[in-house]
Amino acid sequence: MVHYEINGLASLNLIALKTTVNEKIWLSSPHMGGTEETYVKEAFDTNWVAPLGPNVNQFEKAIVNYVNEDVHVAALSSGTAAIHLALELLGVQSGDEVICQSFTFSASANPILYLGATPVFVDSEKDTWNISPDLLEKAILDRIAHGKKPKAIVAVHLYGMPYKVDHISKISERYGIPVVEDSAEALGSSYENRKCGSFGDIGVFSFNGNKIITTSGGGALLAKNQEIKNRAVFLATQARDDAPHYQHSSVGYNYRMSNVLAGIGRGQMEVLDQRVTARRKNFEFYKKHLLDLSDIEFLDEQEGFFCNRWLTCVLTPSFEHREKIRLALLEEEIESRPLWKPMHLQPIFKNFLNFSDGTSENLFERGLCLPSGSNLTENDLQRVVKHILKNQ
Repeated sequence: MVHYEINGLASLNLIALKTTVNEKIWLSSPHMGGTEETYVKEAFDTNWVAPLGPNVNQFEKAIVNYVNEDVHVAALSSGTAAIHLALELLGVQSGDEVICQSFTFSASANPILYLGATPVFVDSEKDTWNISPDLLEKAILDRIAHGKKPKAIVAVHLYGMPYKVDHISKISERYGIPVVEDSAEALGSSYENRKCGSFGDIGVFSFNGNKIITTSGGGALLAKNQEIKNRAVFLATQARDDAPHYQHSSVGYNYRMSNVLAGIGRGQMEVLDQRVTARRKNFEFYKKHLLDLSDIEFLDEQEGFFCNRWLTCVLTPSFEHREKIRLALLEEEIESRPLWKPMHLQPIFKNFLNFSDGTSENLFERGLCLPSGSNLTENDLQRVVKHILKNQ
Protein backbone atom coordinates (compact mmCIF):
# COMPACT_ATOMS: atom_id res chain seq x y z
CA MET A 1 0.00 0.00 0.00
CA VAL A 2 2.79 2.39 0.93
CA HIS A 3 4.70 1.49 -2.22
CA TYR A 4 1.60 2.27 -4.30
CA GLU A 5 1.15 5.68 -2.66
CA ILE A 6 4.80 6.60 -3.25
CA ASN A 7 4.47 5.73 -6.92
CA GLY A 8 1.22 7.67 -7.06
CA LEU A 9 2.84 10.76 -5.56
CA ALA A 10 5.73 10.46 -7.96
CA SER A 11 3.34 10.29 -10.89
CA LEU A 12 1.42 13.31 -9.64
CA ASN A 13 4.64 15.25 -9.23
CA LEU A 14 5.66 14.42 -12.79
CA ILE A 15 2.30 15.64 -14.08
CA ALA A 16 2.65 18.85 -12.09
CA LEU A 17 6.17 19.34 -13.42
CA LYS A 18 5.01 18.98 -17.02
CA THR A 19 2.32 21.60 -16.57
CA THR A 20 4.71 24.18 -15.11
CA VAL A 21 7.59 23.83 -17.59
CA ASN A 22 7.40 26.50 -20.28
CA GLU A 23 7.56 25.51 -23.93
CA LYS A 24 10.54 26.86 -25.81
CA ILE A 25 9.99 30.08 -27.71
CA TRP A 26 12.33 30.10 -30.69
CA LEU A 27 13.88 33.14 -32.32
CA SER A 28 12.60 32.32 -35.82
CA SER A 29 11.35 28.81 -36.53
CA PRO A 30 10.00 27.38 -39.80
CA HIS A 31 6.29 27.92 -40.46
CA MET A 32 4.62 25.69 -43.02
CA GLY A 33 1.56 26.89 -44.92
CA GLY A 34 -0.09 23.56 -45.76
CA THR A 35 0.43 23.09 -49.49
CA GLU A 36 4.16 22.31 -49.26
CA GLU A 37 3.42 18.64 -48.70
CA THR A 38 1.34 18.51 -51.88
CA TYR A 39 4.22 19.69 -54.04
CA VAL A 40 6.71 17.43 -52.28
CA LYS A 41 4.35 14.46 -52.77
CA GLU A 42 4.07 15.40 -56.42
CA ALA A 43 7.85 15.11 -56.69
CA PHE A 44 7.73 11.65 -55.13
CA ASP A 45 4.73 10.51 -57.16
CA THR A 46 6.42 11.48 -60.43
CA ASN A 47 9.85 10.28 -59.25
CA TRP A 48 11.32 13.78 -59.64
CA VAL A 49 13.40 13.41 -56.47
CA ALA A 50 16.69 14.05 -58.21
CA PRO A 51 17.95 17.63 -58.67
CA LEU A 52 15.93 19.83 -61.00
CA GLY A 53 12.43 19.18 -62.23
CA PRO A 54 9.02 20.91 -62.41
CA ASN A 55 9.08 22.21 -58.84
CA VAL A 56 12.36 24.04 -59.47
CA ASN A 57 10.96 25.67 -62.59
CA GLN A 58 7.73 26.70 -60.86
CA PHE A 59 9.52 27.94 -57.75
CA GLU A 60 11.77 30.16 -59.86
CA LYS A 61 8.72 31.45 -61.72
CA ALA A 62 6.95 32.23 -58.41
CA ILE A 63 9.94 34.31 -57.26
CA VAL A 64 10.01 36.23 -60.55
CA ASN A 65 6.28 36.94 -60.28
CA TYR A 66 6.64 38.09 -56.67
CA VAL A 67 9.55 40.43 -57.30
CA ASN A 68 7.59 41.70 -60.31
CA GLU A 69 10.64 43.10 -62.07
CA ASP A 70 12.62 42.08 -65.12
CA VAL A 71 14.73 39.46 -63.35
CA HIS A 72 15.78 35.90 -64.11
CA VAL A 73 16.01 33.52 -61.15
CA ALA A 74 18.20 30.48 -60.49
CA ALA A 75 17.21 28.39 -57.46
CA LEU A 76 20.34 27.26 -55.59
CA SER A 77 21.39 25.24 -52.57
CA SER A 78 21.97 28.30 -50.35
CA GLY A 79 22.21 32.06 -50.24
CA THR A 80 25.95 31.66 -49.69
CA ALA A 81 26.21 29.74 -52.96
CA ALA A 82 24.33 32.58 -54.66
CA ILE A 83 26.81 35.20 -53.35
CA HIS A 84 29.72 33.01 -54.43
CA LEU A 85 28.36 32.65 -57.96
CA ALA A 86 27.42 36.35 -58.11
CA LEU A 87 30.98 37.41 -57.35
CA GLU A 88 32.41 34.98 -59.88
CA LEU A 89 29.93 36.13 -62.53
CA LEU A 90 31.06 39.71 -61.89
CA GLY A 91 34.63 38.69 -62.63
CA VAL A 92 36.07 38.63 -59.11
CA GLN A 93 39.36 36.72 -59.10
CA SER A 94 42.27 35.95 -56.82
CA GLY A 95 44.01 39.15 -55.78
CA ASP A 96 40.99 41.40 -56.33
CA GLU A 97 39.41 43.48 -53.58
CA VAL A 98 35.69 43.39 -52.78
CA ILE A 99 33.96 45.88 -50.51
CA CYS A 100 31.62 44.22 -48.04
CA GLN A 101 29.27 45.59 -45.43
CA SER A 102 30.85 44.78 -42.07
CA PHE A 103 27.64 44.57 -40.04
CA THR A 104 26.27 41.30 -41.41
CA PHE A 105 26.42 37.50 -41.16
CA SER A 106 29.68 35.88 -42.25
CA ALA A 107 28.03 34.33 -45.33
CA SER A 108 28.14 37.79 -46.92
CA ALA A 109 31.93 37.83 -46.68
CA ASN A 110 33.11 34.20 -46.83
CA PRO A 111 32.60 33.82 -50.61
CA ILE A 112 35.10 36.64 -51.18
CA LEU A 113 37.72 34.37 -49.64
CA TYR A 114 36.49 31.36 -51.66
CA LEU A 115 37.66 33.21 -54.78
CA GLY A 116 41.01 34.21 -53.29
CA ALA A 117 39.95 37.85 -53.19
CA THR A 118 40.38 40.28 -50.30
CA PRO A 119 37.46 41.81 -48.38
CA VAL A 120 37.47 45.49 -47.49
CA PHE A 121 34.92 46.13 -44.77
CA VAL A 122 32.74 49.23 -44.55
CA ASP A 123 30.75 50.24 -41.48
CA SER A 124 27.04 51.06 -41.22
CA GLU A 125 25.03 54.25 -40.86
CA LYS A 126 22.48 54.72 -38.06
CA ASP A 127 19.30 55.24 -40.10
CA THR A 128 19.06 51.68 -41.45
CA TRP A 129 22.06 49.93 -39.82
CA ASN A 130 23.27 49.16 -43.34
CA ILE A 131 26.36 50.14 -45.33
CA SER A 132 27.23 53.81 -44.95
CA PRO A 133 27.30 55.69 -48.27
CA ASP A 134 29.85 58.17 -46.88
CA LEU A 135 32.24 55.47 -45.67
CA LEU A 136 31.66 53.44 -48.86
CA GLU A 137 32.81 56.34 -51.02
CA LYS A 138 35.73 56.99 -48.69
CA ALA A 139 36.79 53.34 -49.01
CA ILE A 140 36.50 53.38 -52.82
CA LEU A 141 38.58 56.55 -53.14
CA ASP A 142 41.23 55.16 -50.80
CA ARG A 143 41.52 51.89 -52.72
CA ILE A 144 41.65 53.68 -56.09
CA ALA A 145 44.40 55.94 -54.71
CA HIS A 146 46.33 52.78 -53.82
CA GLY A 147 45.83 51.29 -57.28
CA LYS A 148 43.28 48.71 -56.08
CA LYS A 149 39.87 49.68 -57.45
CA PRO A 150 37.34 47.29 -55.84
CA LYS A 151 35.82 44.72 -58.18
CA ALA A 152 32.40 44.59 -56.47
CA ILE A 153 30.33 45.82 -53.51
CA VAL A 154 28.37 43.44 -51.27
CA ALA A 155 25.56 45.50 -49.73
CA VAL A 156 23.11 43.90 -47.28
CA HIS A 157 19.48 44.63 -46.37
CA LEU A 158 20.05 43.76 -42.71
CA TYR A 159 17.18 42.20 -40.73
CA GLY A 160 14.95 43.00 -43.71
CA MET A 161 15.57 46.76 -43.57
CA PRO A 162 16.52 48.04 -47.06
CA TYR A 163 19.84 49.78 -47.38
CA LYS A 164 19.88 53.31 -48.86
CA VAL A 165 19.38 52.06 -52.39
CA ASP A 166 19.54 55.41 -54.22
CA HIS A 167 22.74 56.46 -52.47
CA ILE A 168 24.52 53.14 -53.00
CA SER A 169 23.36 52.82 -56.62
CA LYS A 170 24.68 56.30 -57.45
CA ILE A 171 28.07 55.49 -55.93
CA SER A 172 28.13 52.19 -57.83
CA GLU A 173 27.43 53.98 -61.12
CA ARG A 174 29.85 56.84 -60.41
CA TYR A 175 32.80 54.51 -59.97
CA GLY A 176 31.67 51.66 -62.23
CA ILE A 177 31.63 49.06 -59.44
CA PRO A 178 28.80 46.49 -59.55
CA VAL A 179 26.65 45.67 -56.51
CA VAL A 180 25.80 42.23 -55.16
CA GLU A 181 22.52 42.91 -53.38
CA ASP A 182 22.45 40.57 -50.39
CA SER A 183 18.70 40.23 -49.75
CA ALA A 184 19.09 37.02 -47.76
CA GLU A 185 17.05 38.55 -44.92
CA ALA A 186 14.86 40.83 -47.05
CA LEU A 187 12.45 38.74 -49.10
CA GLY A 188 9.19 40.70 -48.90
CA SER A 189 10.88 44.03 -48.15
CA SER A 190 10.76 46.91 -50.60
CA TYR A 191 12.20 50.34 -51.35
CA GLU A 192 10.06 52.96 -53.09
CA ASN A 193 7.53 50.20 -53.87
CA ARG A 194 10.10 47.99 -55.60
CA LYS A 195 10.95 44.62 -54.09
CA CYS A 196 14.36 44.02 -52.60
CA GLY A 197 16.46 41.66 -54.69
CA SER A 198 15.90 43.68 -57.86
CA PHE A 199 18.25 46.63 -57.27
CA GLY A 200 21.77 45.22 -57.50
CA ASP A 201 23.59 44.02 -60.58
CA ILE A 202 22.92 40.57 -59.08
CA GLY A 203 20.51 39.86 -56.21
CA VAL A 204 20.53 37.10 -53.62
CA PHE A 205 17.84 35.44 -51.49
CA SER A 206 18.17 32.85 -48.73
CA PHE A 207 15.63 30.19 -47.77
CA ASN A 208 17.50 28.86 -44.75
CA GLY A 209 15.42 27.33 -41.95
CA ASN A 210 15.23 30.55 -39.94
CA LYS A 211 14.30 32.88 -42.80
CA ILE A 212 10.89 34.43 -43.46
CA ILE A 213 10.10 31.46 -45.71
CA THR A 214 12.21 28.33 -46.00
CA THR A 215 13.02 25.42 -48.28
CA SER A 216 14.85 23.75 -45.37
CA GLY A 217 18.06 24.96 -46.96
CA GLY A 218 18.31 26.94 -50.15
CA GLY A 219 18.80 30.23 -51.91
CA ALA A 220 18.33 32.04 -55.19
CA LEU A 221 20.32 34.24 -57.55
CA LEU A 222 18.49 37.05 -59.36
CA ALA A 223 20.06 38.19 -62.62
CA LYS A 224 19.26 41.14 -64.87
CA ASN A 225 19.30 39.05 -68.05
CA GLN A 226 18.87 35.48 -69.21
CA GLU A 227 22.52 35.14 -70.20
CA ILE A 228 23.73 35.74 -66.64
CA LYS A 229 21.18 33.28 -65.26
CA ASN A 230 22.24 30.66 -67.79
CA ARG A 231 25.87 31.11 -66.81
CA ALA A 232 24.93 30.80 -63.11
CA VAL A 233 23.03 27.57 -63.79
CA PHE A 234 25.97 26.25 -65.82
CA LEU A 235 28.42 26.89 -62.99
CA ALA A 236 25.97 25.55 -60.40
CA THR A 237 25.65 22.22 -62.20
CA GLN A 238 29.36 21.34 -62.21
CA ALA A 239 30.05 23.41 -65.36
CA ARG A 240 29.38 20.49 -67.64
CA ASP A 241 30.04 21.31 -71.30
CA ASP A 242 27.49 20.58 -74.02
CA ALA A 243 28.77 17.15 -74.99
CA PRO A 244 27.41 13.57 -74.94
CA HIS A 245 30.09 12.66 -72.42
CA TYR A 246 31.14 14.41 -69.22
CA GLN A 247 33.44 17.21 -70.31
CA HIS A 248 34.46 20.23 -68.23
CA SER A 249 36.33 23.33 -69.39
CA SER A 250 35.58 25.39 -66.26
CA VAL A 251 35.51 24.80 -62.53
CA GLY A 252 31.93 24.16 -61.48
CA TYR A 253 29.94 23.66 -58.29
CA ASN A 254 27.13 21.45 -57.03
CA TYR A 255 24.87 24.39 -56.15
CA ARG A 256 21.47 23.68 -57.70
CA MET A 257 18.35 23.27 -55.54
CA SER A 258 16.67 19.87 -55.53
CA ASN A 259 13.18 19.35 -56.93
CA VAL A 260 11.99 18.12 -53.51
CA LEU A 261 13.10 21.24 -51.64
CA ALA A 262 11.74 23.46 -54.40
CA GLY A 263 8.36 21.87 -53.70
CA ILE A 264 8.54 23.23 -50.17
CA GLY A 265 9.46 26.60 -51.66
CA ARG A 266 6.41 26.64 -53.94
CA GLY A 267 4.10 26.18 -50.97
CA GLN A 268 5.98 28.77 -48.93
CA MET A 269 5.71 31.39 -51.66
CA GLU A 270 1.92 31.07 -51.48
CA VAL A 271 1.94 32.34 -47.87
CA LEU A 272 4.83 34.82 -48.07
CA ASP A 273 2.66 37.93 -47.76
CA GLN A 274 0.96 36.43 -44.70
CA ARG A 275 4.36 35.75 -43.14
CA VAL A 276 5.45 39.35 -43.71
CA THR A 277 2.22 40.63 -42.16
CA ALA A 278 2.67 38.39 -39.11
CA ARG A 279 6.25 39.48 -38.50
CA ARG A 280 5.37 43.13 -38.87
CA LYS A 281 2.61 42.59 -36.29
CA ASN A 282 5.21 41.10 -33.94
CA PHE A 283 7.27 44.26 -34.30
CA GLU A 284 4.25 46.48 -33.58
CA PHE A 285 3.34 44.38 -30.53
CA TYR A 286 6.82 44.74 -29.05
CA LYS A 287 6.94 48.43 -29.83
CA LYS A 288 3.53 49.07 -28.27
CA HIS A 289 4.36 47.24 -25.06
CA LEU A 290 8.00 48.33 -24.67
CA LEU A 291 8.00 51.85 -26.06
CA ASP A 292 7.39 53.36 -22.63
CA LEU A 293 10.77 52.04 -21.56
CA SER A 294 13.05 54.99 -22.16
CA ASP A 295 16.09 52.73 -22.42
CA ILE A 296 14.76 50.50 -25.23
CA GLU A 297 15.05 51.73 -28.83
CA PHE A 298 13.55 50.38 -32.06
CA LEU A 299 14.73 50.79 -35.66
CA ASP A 300 11.99 52.64 -37.52
CA GLU A 301 11.43 52.71 -41.28
CA GLN A 302 12.59 55.72 -43.25
CA GLU A 303 10.19 57.26 -45.78
CA GLY A 304 9.85 54.96 -48.79
CA PHE A 305 11.26 51.97 -46.90
CA PHE A 306 9.21 48.82 -46.18
CA CYS A 307 10.81 46.26 -43.87
CA ASN A 308 9.61 42.66 -43.64
CA ARG A 309 10.70 42.71 -39.96
CA TRP A 310 12.32 39.32 -40.38
CA LEU A 311 13.65 39.84 -36.86
CA THR A 312 12.50 42.49 -34.41
CA CYS A 313 15.62 44.12 -32.97
CA VAL A 314 15.97 46.46 -30.02
CA LEU A 315 18.80 48.56 -28.65
CA THR A 316 19.48 48.60 -24.92
CA PRO A 317 21.60 51.19 -23.06
CA SER A 318 24.66 48.96 -22.72
CA PHE A 319 26.25 45.55 -23.20
CA GLU A 320 25.49 44.72 -19.56
CA HIS A 321 21.81 45.62 -19.98
CA ARG A 322 21.58 43.58 -23.19
CA GLU A 323 23.09 40.54 -21.49
CA LYS A 324 20.84 40.88 -18.48
CA ILE A 325 17.77 40.66 -20.71
CA ARG A 326 19.18 37.91 -22.94
CA LEU A 327 20.16 35.68 -20.04
CA ALA A 328 16.85 36.27 -18.25
CA LEU A 329 14.97 35.23 -21.40
CA LEU A 330 17.22 32.21 -21.80
CA GLU A 331 16.41 31.17 -18.24
CA GLU A 332 12.73 31.20 -19.24
CA GLU A 333 13.29 29.07 -22.36
CA ILE A 334 13.02 32.10 -24.66
CA GLU A 335 15.60 32.34 -27.42
CA SER A 336 17.03 35.74 -28.28
CA ARG A 337 20.30 36.70 -29.94
CA PRO A 338 22.75 39.62 -29.97
CA LEU A 339 22.90 41.57 -33.22
CA TRP A 340 25.50 40.38 -35.72
CA LYS A 341 29.09 40.76 -34.59
CA PRO A 342 30.73 42.97 -37.25
CA MET A 343 33.02 41.20 -39.67
CA HIS A 344 35.97 43.45 -38.90
CA LEU A 345 35.81 42.20 -35.28
CA GLN A 346 35.71 38.52 -36.27
CA PRO A 347 38.95 36.58 -35.67
CA ILE A 348 39.12 35.36 -39.27
CA PHE A 349 38.70 38.88 -40.70
CA LYS A 350 40.45 40.99 -38.08
CA ASN A 351 43.54 41.67 -40.20
CA PHE A 352 41.66 42.95 -43.25
CA LEU A 353 41.23 46.61 -44.05
CA ASN A 354 38.11 48.26 -42.64
CA PHE A 355 36.56 51.70 -42.77
CA SER A 356 34.73 52.04 -39.48
CA ASP A 357 33.37 54.83 -37.32
CA GLY A 358 32.25 52.58 -34.46
CA THR A 359 28.56 52.39 -35.46
CA SER A 360 28.33 48.63 -35.90
CA GLU A 361 30.43 47.96 -32.81
CA ASN A 362 28.00 50.01 -30.76
CA LEU A 363 24.99 48.25 -32.30
CA PHE A 364 26.53 44.85 -31.58
CA GLU A 365 27.21 45.68 -27.94
CA ARG A 366 23.73 47.07 -27.26
CA GLY A 367 21.45 45.23 -29.69
CA LEU A 368 19.25 42.20 -29.21
CA CYS A 369 17.05 40.21 -31.62
CA LEU A 370 13.74 39.17 -30.05
CA PRO A 371 11.62 36.11 -30.98
CA SER A 372 10.03 37.02 -34.30
CA GLY A 373 8.58 33.92 -35.92
CA SER A 374 5.34 34.22 -37.87
CA ASN A 375 3.98 31.29 -35.84
CA LEU A 376 4.27 33.05 -32.46
CA THR A 377 1.03 33.35 -30.51
CA GLU A 378 -0.05 36.43 -28.58
CA ASN A 379 0.64 34.46 -25.39
CA ASP A 380 4.20 33.88 -26.60
CA LEU A 381 4.68 37.59 -27.25
CA GLN A 382 3.19 38.52 -23.88
CA ARG A 383 5.54 36.08 -22.19
CA VAL A 384 8.57 37.67 -23.89
CA VAL A 385 7.45 41.19 -22.95
CA LYS A 386 6.71 40.14 -19.37
CA HIS A 387 10.26 38.92 -18.81
CA ILE A 388 11.82 41.94 -20.49
CA LEU A 389 9.84 44.23 -18.22
CA LYS A 390 10.85 42.17 -15.20
CA ASN A 391 14.50 42.64 -16.00
CA GLN A 392 14.75 46.37 -16.55
